[in-house]
Order: sequence, then structure tokens, then C-alpha cells
Amino acid sequence: MSRPKIHNISLSDPDVKKLKSFIRKKSTSKTLRNRCQVLLDLDEAHGKVLTHEQCSKSNGISLSTVQNTVNLYTAEGLDGVCSLKRNVNSDNARRKLDGRAEARLIKIACGTAPEGRLRWTLRLLEEQAKIVLDTPVSKDTIGRALKKTNFGLTKTTTGASRRKKTPNS
Repeated sequence: MSRPKIHNISLSDPDVKKLKSFIRKKSTSKTLRNRCQVLLDLDEAHGKVLTHEQCSKSNGISLSTVQNTVNLYTAEGLDGVCSLKRNVNSDNARRKLDGRAEARLIKIACGTAPEGRLRWTLRLLEEQAKIVLDTPVSKDTIGRALKKTNFGLTKTTTGASRRKKTPNS
């Protein structure tokens, strides 16, 4: 036996039209489409009402997603369901190293090591980057930038490009 419903969803005709048009838009994300479809499935005023379990199975989402959508609808209404609340810096967080800074960093790493050293280390590159680049960059960021270019500090060869295979190797 399932639990009794805590929140009842009754949508008006304009709300149903708004949700259906929102689902049809190509620019709507999958998350928002799923939320709108959950509300349409659980709407008691129009058509057949599904249980939360049936709704999650028919839409291919988890039961907790259905419950979270219902809670969001009761707390914030239709506008809360039809919008994603993200942090300002979530998608467009400023990168520490842009392309030019990465190129300068690779140029430093490909050059000769400092006097008294055989090769560059991340800490040495960090110190040199403080001098050459405008912004301070951590050794982790430097490591990520060098990893993207397949530049290994521990390899015997220096240079960002891969060695070509010879027929005997």
C-alpha cells in the first residue's frame, strides 16, 4: 500500500498549455522537460493521474526527482519548476589560464630548466609563472594545462608534441 499524497497538484488550463509549449521547445533542457512532464502526469484536474512510481517509470527518471519536482512546485509554483536556479559562476566561471597564458607556460616548460636543475617541476613553473604571467597560478592549474597538451615533466624528452613512432619501436 502506498503512502497518502501530501501535495495535490491541480493545474489550470493556461498552466497546462504553458507546460506543453515549454516541452515542445527545442531550447528547453532535458531537466526542465522532465519536470514539466511530471507535473502533467500528476495533474488531478486533467486526464488520468499517475502515482509517483508510475510517473518515474514512464519518464525514465528516479522517484526522488519526481518528489523533488512536486516539492519545488508547491514551494515556488510553476515559475520555480520552469527555471533552473544556478550559481552565477557555474557555467561561465572564469578560467585561470586562457589560451595565451597556456602558450606562454608551455613555452617556459619547453625551454631549458633553471640553473642547477635537470628539469622543470611544477613548483618551479609556479614560481616562474608568477614572474612572467600577470596573474598568479597554482601548481595544480599548471599541471592541468600541461596535461591537456600531453606534456609530461617526468619524460626524458622535452616538448609538448608526441614523439613519432619509429618502425622498430
